[in-house]
Amino acid sequence: MTTAPIDPTTTSAWAELVAHRDATTPDLRAWFAADPERAQRLSFEVGDLHVDLSKNLVTDETLVLLVRLAEEVGLAARLEAMLAGEHINVTEDRAVLHTALRRPPGAEPRLVVDGQDVDADVQGELEKVFAFADRVRSGEWTGVTGERIRTVVNIGIGGSDLGPVMAYEALKPYVAEGVELRFVSNIDPTDVAETLAGLDPATTLFVVASKTFGTLETLTNARLARAWLWRELAAAGAIEDSDDARSDAVAKHFVAVSTALDKVAAFGIDPENAFGFWDWVGGRYSVDSAIGTSLAVAIGPDAFRDFLAGFHAVDEHLRTVPFERNVPVLMGLLNVWYVNLLDAHTHAVLPYAQHLHRFPAYLQQLTMESNGKSVRWDGSPVTTQTGEVFWGEPGTNGQHAFYQLIHQGTRVVPADFIAVATPAHPLRDADAGDVDVHELFLANFFAQTKALAFGKTADEVRAEGTAEEIVPARVFDGNRPTTSIMAPALTPSVLGQLIALYEHITFVQGVVWGIDSFDQWGVELGKVLANQITPAVAGDAEALAAQDPSTRALIEYYRAHRRR
Repeated sequence: MTTAPIDPTTTSAWAELVAHRDATTPDLRAWFAADPERAQRLSFEVGDLHVDLSKNLVTDETLVLLVRLAEEVGLAARLEAMLAGEHINVTEDRAVLHTALRRPPGAEPRLVVDGQDVDADVQGELEKVFAFADRVRSGEWTGVTGERIRTVVNIGIGGSDLGPVMAYEALKPYVAEGVELRFVSNIDPTDVAETLAGLDPATTLFVVASKTFGTLETLTNARLARAWLWRELAAAGAIEDSDDARSDAVAKHFVAVSTALDKVAAFGIDPENAFGFWDWVGGRYSVDSAIGTSLAVAIGPDAFRDFLAGFHAVDEHLRTVPFERNVPVLMGLLNVWYVNLLDAHTHAVLPYAQHLHRFPAYLQQLTMESNGKSVRWDGSPVTTQTGEVFWGEPGTNGQHAFYQLIHQGTRVVPADFIAVATPAHPLRDADAGDVDVHELFLANFFAQTKALAFGKTADEVRAEGTAEEIVPARVFDGNRPTTSIMAPALTPSVLGQLIALYEHITFVQGVVWGIDSFDQWGVELGKVLANQITPAVAGDAEALAAQDPSTRALIEYYRAHRRR
């Protein structure tokens, strides 16, 4: 689909939204008091997720106008084009088919794109990944000493790291006993050094995840890991000091997630042990592809299939449910409302589930790499603000850190609160009257959204006997927007549902803004300049002289203070 995007600011719905905003004073206390059914009417189910939108700064009219905006910018046609495999990633001339990664086996009608049977390709690669995972988990796959693998180190960056590490942390209760995952991403040598510290090379397997097998950070760390493996195995007397022995060690202790099989082979990895994916999968959308190989080893193929099923449930909801009840559509439109009409610049994601502690970081890449754009998909300038800064930490930690700003600051900070009904570890505090600690935890979850929505008036503060001079400091204005998302438990399926929900929220926003949410040219320039600057850092006088004065001075400071 290469037709020009529809400028949202030219639609009748946009004009009506502006007028509606100007005529409406948000008052959640009054809205709830006048409408006893508000919470029920503005709560929705998607898969296993219960999503309460009632504490957002919207009326029924707001939602009607937002849905009309989606219709007027052509959201339905854009969604259909994506699911059909049209090349909606126009700057790279690619399809966008992350939803194909989780179509169930035998799905009908078959998905054929650009002459390729996408379903057959996806299922074939999944089966290859699962067969490998079973070999590692069963102990059939061994290292050079014949010992089973106990630690899998995933080496990747961006989507090749953030997805697997977030999912591994989220699904810790499903990880097989005797299997540990570790992750290396940063080119800072501290990362690889500390990740490998204390590992037994004989029981360690590396998964090098790089589609092109040319990512600077990933390949640098892979070479450092390979050198560590050779050194430690030789020191332990496990291999001889010979090229053949080193080659055998790499073949037994390294696999790849890549489609560049020639480069994989040149590194020493058997191409038979390389798992591929496709150019229609962006890195930040790839955790449910072969990029999840290390995760499949940890949780096993059955749990990984459940993970995929969770994604697919939300895909089907997006595809089939009318916009006025479509959760990712409504949440995406709410974000547009806050960014473009209420001047919000950031969005907090606050999981009240410790296993989701890396979820906000994962969403940072998903949302900001997707929608951090200033031109539309036809190359013309955007006509609105785009994107928002996603951030967050698990509750209750965040309550003791930054909630002050959300409650009483001067900025509108929409916040998503996420919780599960059943904890992984249902502990009780015997010394505090045998209190259920998860219930204590969720009391905070419920209390925070209530406080943000309804606040505390000056009269309520005075009624507590507060001295008049400090009453203003203890007033909470309320009307701070939140969405509450709950699930029965944090299962593989529920995690897949959460990820897909935010993928589609991001897509909806991108369509309204008319941008290509699936390219990421903004990450390129810094990498190109880093390659140009590297000789200057290493001491090349000519390269140093070519730098701007600030960069040159910083490099000179580094060289003067670096201890060798």
